[in-house]
Amino acid sequence: PPPMTPTVNLDKQSKELPGPDRARSSMYYPDGKLLEYCFEDARTLYQIIPRGNRQSGNGPCLGWRPSKDSCYVFLTYDEVLEKIQNVASGLVHLGMKPGQETYIGIYAQNCLEWVITEHACYHQSAVVVPLYDTLGPNACSYIINQADIKTVMCDTEIKAKNLLNEAKNTPHLRRIILVKKASDELKLLAQTAKVQLIAFSELDELGKQHPCQPLPPTPSMVATVCYTSGTTGDPKGVVLTHGNMIACASAIILVMGVNAPTSSDVLISYLPLAHMFERITQILSYISGGSVGFSQGNIKLLTDDIKTLQPTFLPVVPRLLNRIYDQIQNSVQGSRLKKWIMDMALSSKQAELERHIVTNKSVWDRFVLKPVQENLGGRVRVMITGSAPIGPNVLTFLRCALGCMILEGYGQTECVAPATMTLIGDNSVGHVGPPLPCNHIKLVDVSEMEYYAINGQGEVCIRGLNVFQGYLKDTVKTADTIDKDGWLHTGDIGMWMENGALKIIDRKKHIFKLAQGEYIAPEKIENVYLTSQYVAQLYVHGESLKACLVGIVVPEQKVIMNWCKLNGIEGSWKEICENKSIKKLILEDIIDMGKKAGLKSFEQVKEIYLHPELFSIENNLLTPTMKTKRPVCSKVFKPQITAMYKNLD
Repeated sequence: PPPMTPTVNLDKQSKELPGPDRARSSMYYPDGKLLEYCFEDARTLYQIIPRGNRQSGNGPCLGWRPSKDSCYVFLTYDEVLEKIQNVASGLVHLGMKPGQETYIGIYAQNCLEWVITEHACYHQSAVVVPLYDTLGPNACSYIINQADIKTVMCDTEIKAKNLLNEAKNTPHLRRIILVKKASDELKLLAQTAKVQLIAFSELDELGKQHPCQPLPPTPSMVATVCYTSGTTGDPKGVVLTHGNMIACASAIILVMGVNAPTSSDVLISYLPLAHMFERITQILSYISGGSVGFSQGNIKLLTDDIKTLQPTFLPVVPRLLNRIYDQIQNSVQGSRLKKWIMDMALSSKQAELERHIVTNKSVWDRFVLKPVQENLGGRVRVMITGSAPIGPNVLTFLRCALGCMILEGYGQTECVAPATMTLIGDNSVGHVGPPLPCNHIKLVDVSEMEYYAINGQGEVCIRGLNVFQGYLKDTVKTADTIDKDGWLHTGDIGMWMENGALKIIDRKKHIFKLAQGEYIAPEKIENVYLTSQYVAQLYVHGESLKACLVGIVVPEQKVIMNWCKLNGIEGSWKEICENKSIKKLILEDIIDMGKKAGLKSFEQVKEIYLHPELFSIENNLLTPTMKTKRPVCSKVFKPQITAMYKNLD
């Protein structure tokens, strides 16, 4: 195949705009203008499925597997639009008030009904509010009350039961729409709670019998409130308009150019629709007339779903890419010949990559890498990765092995999804690309961490058409996040690279993501563990390229020495700290403390190192206010941290 021609100069990917902010813009709009939309007939989410219908000529739209071993079955665009009309009409007939005052909850795994309910809301200018399991039942109640949600669509009886059990705390909840058939027990529970229970199929039928006219939204209207779990306190509702989401999707389409999704593309939907990353990839599909196939929702069946669907467009998170990487590496372990052949194949593919050639049709692909590619269905042409950083070595390896474009984005829910994205033809690693054409980015001094914008380093701030409207009914948190000039302060530390791409190098707040994308607040975990009688001090450590947490624990010397005396263990304090029985005792106790305090499994440390010396101001591990110096601990204990992760691997 011919080399890919980058559409902008890869050595000059962004442009510094005039003014004191030193903000940078995409080279697609070097004058600082911002992209609002790509298509005149798709300026709101209400318009994207009708546009997809025209683009595809009523092609396949939404697909699922009726049973574990069956092929995918698809509804056409016409059939999907008819269901959207019916469900919207059914909701209005049941008493839903059309317009922006109405917020509808969706508490379900990715499925046909999720998307139909979502677009039925847009049909009537109502607002979609996803609810998801990891928020927990109390958080769901909080959201239902804050957003004044009267109707929730649930996919399973368990979820409906969760909501009904909390009904006394959610007085505004009027009805639950259930995808699966309701049991008599659930019907009785709903009756007792005075909540109407209606089947999704009944709602569809009601709408057929009582059709209503659409009330189309405008770009400035709110489309969704996407709650982020937050690390402390209640979840925050990120308010996003149709214009926000269309601007973000349009910017991705512009940057992808001729490689953007088309009506012949197939997307596998398995990342949660409750998060904006999945929502934005689906917008890209519908707006271009592509097909979306839903996974069965079971991670163990995902590989089979992918092989059966054979997607061409695959959104991924680093955890999945790391797993693919490990599988390939493990497949050649123990055979020098296999490893030599694999190395030869990858070396040849890397040489092609450096010439901007991306292919899965070379000799090496056919004879060496085909099994790897067929695990993903054999037709993937574009992957977009986001939600957490990916190791540069993994990214390069997979670009070679999979023979497809892998683009990396960076952003957060508060700017819809990505605010930067790597460019087509740029196969360098260790950065997240330049600003998207819908936003500008500037770096702001973080003097306490010695990052200065004059040096091209600082907190990443985003301003543009994808930046959210604020947190629902929370002016204080909104003002903390968006400044008076409209800049969204992300809390991430970035630096500009020579080529104008952004590299994320640190985190301003002591909050980080693990490889799976879960947010971790280490101080919260440390405060729980400090309630253990055996712990004097500790430092919880995690990394965005690792899947779990580890800890440095300074044991409570007096308590531990007493325990040793009772259990016949002798030795110096240093020897005691190296004793495996002591480590086991402390690890089990803090895990137990964590469980009692309600820590989730990914918030629990998986390994600890016992350090014999207390952290102090003198040894530079504590600040004058007696807080742990996290960056210093990370450096001082690097050998121990590396060893713990090696043991866990």
